[in-house]
Amino acid sequence: MHRAFKTVAVIGKSDASSLPDVLDQLAGVLRKRGLAILMDPLTAGASRAKADSVAELAELPRRCDLAIVVGGDGTMLAAARNLVRYHVPVVGVNQGRVGFMTDIGHEDMFEGVGAILDGNYTLEERALLDAEVRRGASPVLRTLALNEAVLGKGAEARLIEFSLWLDGEFVYTLRADGVIVATPTGSTAYAMSAQGPILHPAVPALALVTLNPHTLSARPVSVSDRSVIEIELVRAVDARAHFDGFALTDMAEGDRLVLKRSADTVRFVHPPGYSYFATLREKLGWSELVDKNA
Repeated sequence: MHRAFKTVAVIGKSDASSLPDVLDQLAGVLRKRGLAILMDPLTAGASRAKADSVAELAELPRRCDLAIVVGGDGTMLAAARNLVRYHVPVVGVNQGRVGFMTDIGHEDMFEGVGAILDGNYTLEERALLDAEVRRGASPVLRTLALNEAVLGKGAEARLIEFSLWLDGEFVYTLRADGVIVATPTGSTAYAMSAQGPILHPAVPALALVTLNPHTLSARPVSVSDRSVIEIELVRAVDARAHFDGFALTDMAEGDRLVLKRSADTVRFVHPPGYSYFATLREKLGWSELVDKNA
């Protein structure tokens, strides 16, 4: 059994009409156990149940010891990026479409969240990327990425040209729509739609996935997550770097995107019975085991 939680931040964002009902039900579960409830202003506005305290998203991690996110993977991404520096564990209740990270379904919320609050859960640490965009010797942007860092074309529909180094060793120069550097968590997101590999979260690797390369020989490559990856923008009319779809910066020719594994991790809380491959089977529509005796 794990430690019990005392103060829970509830973060909800969804277009689902059922969101207020889900927030009210969740608040009831927390109240029944005598836990303090924190909400950000948007969540508090969507909930009919009153929070014990309302604070801005940036303030929540300083005041809670568990975060429960109600929404989809996008909501979970935004929350996790905010929580990571404070090592606050987070669990997701899925109100989105796919939900690789929000692994408690609405119909299982009472049982799943209840078990976690009773101390019956597993804790999983997921790797992040530290990202920096450099222009000459000066940093233009420093940020984190839980899913992926992307260097890609901007509004102009023209290929960009970039060169990639791994621990100082030149790997390739390519012309393409862009390149994705994905963590294992991000390998089931944008990178998967670009035919990248699925990386199990326990695999210490990153996936390099090019977007529509102007060559038939470019293939996804998995590399050690202890590597330092540098991508230089060689030629482009319009190019941008973005991180988990949040942080965004324009890139100029000669700019470098430098990526390495962060010393921080996101701490996911899973209910009893959680299985990574069961999640893949459900979300990707893989066949179940055939009963040969049936």
